[in-house]
Amino acid sequence: MYVSLRDRPGADSGKSGTIRRVSSTVVLLGVVSLLTDVSSEMVASVLPLYLTAAVGLSPVAYGFLDGMYQGVSAFLRIAGGYAGDRGGQPKWVAVLGYGASAISRIAMLVATGFAAITAVVTVDRLGKGLRTAPRDALIAEASDPKMLGRAFGVHRTLDTIGAALGPLVAFALLAAVPGSYDSIWVVSFAFAIVGVAVLVLFVPNLRTAAGSARIGLRRTFRAVSGRRLRRPLIAAGVLGLLTIGDGFLYLSLQERDDFAAVYFPLLYVGTNIAYLALAVPLGRLADRVGRARVLIAGHGALLAGYLVAALPAGGLGLTLVVLLLLGVFYAATDGVLPALVSRLVPDEARGSGIAAAQTVVALARFASSLAFGLLWSLQGPSWSLLLFAGLLTAAIPAVAWLLRGVDAEATA
Repeated sequence: MYVSLRDRPGADSGKSGTIRRVSSTVVLLGVVSLLTDVSSEMVASVLPLYLTAAVGLSPVAYGFLDGMYQGVSAFLRIAGGYAGDRGGQPKWVAVLGYGASAISRIAMLVATGFAAITAVVTVDRLGKGLRTAPRDALIAEASDPKMLGRAFGVHRTLDTIGAALGPLVAFALLAAVPGSYDSIWVVSFAFAIVGVAVLVLFVPNLRTAAGSARIGLRRTFRAVSGRRLRRPLIAAGVLGLLTIGDGFLYLSLQERDDFAAVYFPLLYVGTNIAYLALAVPLGRLADRVGRARVLIAGHGALLAGYLVAALPAGGLGLTLVVLLLLGVFYAATDGVLPALVSRLVPDEARGSGIAAAQTVVALARFASSLAFGLLWSLQGPSWSLLLFAGLLTAAIPAVAWLLRGVDAEATA
């Protein structure tokens, strides 16, 4: 991974033979995400089991809370993107978001009932919604347009290192003191605070193109609702409706294989290791062959994961296959979608465009979690997984048709 001391895209474009590098701003933001993801994944990796085993939630109630976890951030994603675009300094919007999520970690100490936990999860996800688009706008602003897939891949790689470490830390704490969820909340808070400190002290206050344009709300709306962005948003929504939350997949694996609760966080580690290995290669592949193609192929991997998870007999080998396929899915979609969308809107509305796509995905996954939780309660996990797999099988070719020519538009 090469790190440039320059933060503006194309700073070295006039030098023939110069190695293309990833901006130091991208790497610093990756470090912030690494620390934050250690914190968030410590909580996320134990939350499904904590809520269903310790708190005693039903699949429907867990589906509602998982939907909140997936979708509540949608309410601030557009606002976060617009605020970053309007002021031209998205760093400080991101700081607010990261700070809110950090506070939610320590609040888990006093959240014991369903309502209190829902409130804490809501604050955490609102913080994520506020910070994500401004952060991605900074990445896009600091990167060469021809290297956006690689830049987002590098950021997601660092992010995923944290996402892999977080469940390991949670596993170690639970192994040392079984049932000690409070220790997880405290340690996760410490990591989150360090991440906020790195963002405030070391990430440059990079002014985006929107800062000089002072884009208005009406122009922003036109940019994110225009023809170029319409098809990718519809495609993202359709695919999001058929994307099951990780927690449900992992709970279905545990129900099938009946492994000890202490090993539950390691499922997240397996997925994140696969993601870590593939984020940069698939980002580079997306730059070469087309981001829409890689995005669609990632959902093909998700479909295969559903089918393997729905098998009546499991074991370690098939569980690892599911984790690998889920890692491929995230590596092929998580950074690729914002990289695609960022080139379909004017520079001054980049944050808002990315936020629009993320909002559609978040709302769709909220609905997906609610539906899957209800189906689980009525029919069980295997039948529900097969139903979602069948619907996704029909959706993938339809989305491929919908996204024809989008990559060409993004480079025009």
